[in-house]
Amino acid sequence: MPKTVEAYIGIGSNLADPQQQVIDVLPHLNQIRQTSLLSHSSLYQSAAVSDIEQEDYINAVACLSTSLRPMELLLELQAIEYAFYRQRSDELKWAPRTMDLDIILFGNIQQNDSHLHIPHAEMKNRLFVLMPLLEIAPDLYIPGLGSLSYLIQHAPQLRINRLDRDASNRLSEN
Repeated sequence: MPKTVEAYIGIGSNLADPQQQVIDVLPHLNQIRQTSLLSHSSLYQSAAVSDIEQEDYINAVACLSTSLRPMELLLELQAIEYAFYRQRSDELKWAPRTMDLDIILFGNIQQNDSHLHIPHAEMKNRLFVLMPLLEIAPDLYIPGLGSLSYLIQHAPQLRINRLDRDASNRLSEN
């Protein structure tokens, strides 16, 4: 039986009812082969990080148990993004999107190649990743970066709000 690892996935959307998009993607994560959804954070609303004027994002983080390799998981996540009508643009790196799924952490692996950066290259600068991650894994140590509390203290400030209980309750029903 292949070894399983915990992988943390950043989830974000700011198009086409983003709150519902984030809620709706959770069952899809649980249907990835050789993978199960262990937990997920509440929903968070944050300002977009972009040079382009756009709506706020709704974000969450999910913890998966998987026996897939990192690149295999990435391909599965990209297939889900495509099913949610994600459109990629070489010209617009931080364009609005219906669904954004990023591998934030994959066990204790550190990987940096042309396809995948683990830990995620920008996680230390993104409170919309760090705050939901803190909610579901407060004692997590990030390989090569440090503790979550340290990263949160040193991250660039960004407007971010945990959404109310109604949104979180709808999320936990999935």
